[in-house]
Amino acid sequence: MSTGLSRVWAQVGDCVIAVGLAAVLLVTALSGDHAATDLAPLGYALVVTSGLALALRRRAPVPALVVTGLCVVGYNAVGFEVPAVAFLFAVYTAVRSGRGLLTVLVCVVMLLGLPFAVMASPGDGPAADAFAQARGVLELAWLIAAGAAGEALRQAEQRADEAERTREETARLRATEERLHIARELHDSLTHQISIVKVQAEVAVHLARKRGEEIPESLLAIQGAGREATRELRATLETLRDETKSPSYGLDRVPELVQRAHGIGLKTTLTIEGQRQDVPDAVDRTAYRIVQESLTNVARHAAAATASIRIDYRPDALAIRVDDDGRAEPGSTPVAGVGLLGMRERVAALGGRLLAEPRDEGGFTVQAEIPVARIS
Repeated sequence: MSTGLSRVWAQVGDCVIAVGLAAVLLVTALSGDHAATDLAPLGYALVVTSGLALALRRRAPVPALVVTGLCVVGYNAVGFEVPAVAFLFAVYTAVRSGRGLLTVLVCVVMLLGLPFAVMASPGDGPAADAFAQARGVLELAWLIAAGAAGEALRQAEQRADEAERTREETARLRATEERLHIARELHDSLTHQISIVKVQAEVAVHLARKRGEEIPESLLAIQGAGREATRELRATLETLRDETKSPSYGLDRVPELVQRAHGIGLKTTLTIEGQRQDVPDAVDRTAYRIVQESLTNVARHAAAATASIRIDYRPDALAIRVDDDGRAEPGSTPVAGVGLLGMRERVAALGGRLLAEPRDEGGFTVQAEIPVARIS
């Protein structure tokens, strides 16, 4: 947005400069001493055109350079002794844009052709006077100065761009190193512990089946949770190691969360409202994490017997609501733990809103609304 606005202001500035310079050149031409011929209107037109051509100097530096050069040669051939100020501006812009070689060629042609244009003008004198007049119109020192200024600014901009690229590359490198560090820490600290829990649960289930004993639902839930935790941790580690990958958890995995909740004794219902539609990946993952974290909090803190999940597909938003009948008292202030803060940050990053508070009829509710129309 700001870049586009600055570009517009730059174009407006070029137009103002072009009109102002054209007016100054026209006044110079009107106050000059030249022969009154039928070509005088053409000379005035060329003087004005040389100034107005600078309005295109940023978008088309080479055409602006050629047009101003031809105008200078033209109005000098008509007999107008007006300095080639517009051409100097065009030289500066063309060199700054990186067209140095082409600019040099155009300047050489100008230096060679301008004396002959002056000699062809009405009332021309000896060749020496014509060459002296040409030097006055296009002073070589000013020409070199304009080119040098353009080249100096071009190199300064290149150095600034290179410094910016270096900073961005350094930032990306540090971010990559930090992701790898986090991946190593997660692998060292969690993988081993989760593996132990999973193996112990599987051994317990195996021994119970071998003895013909009834397997407790809680033990099966621990076994399933261990397997799912291992899969999620592996996917998270792959994401941290490679930022182009992202875990594939979304709304299609919510029924698995419901089944796992049943496994730990939490009666959970899932209701889908509206016409199911594809949503952006970021919204899909966030919705899954909201349901997952809400059920986790219910199991850990709420002492609830039932929970309900409602997912509403709306034309411009996705609404998620998770209610439970736990021990949260109406009017109490929930403690914002890491899970709740994480949900708020995920929803806020997508431009949505999240409400997490006790219900008037008892229990707790988590409600999120995430826009889908503006997320691409």
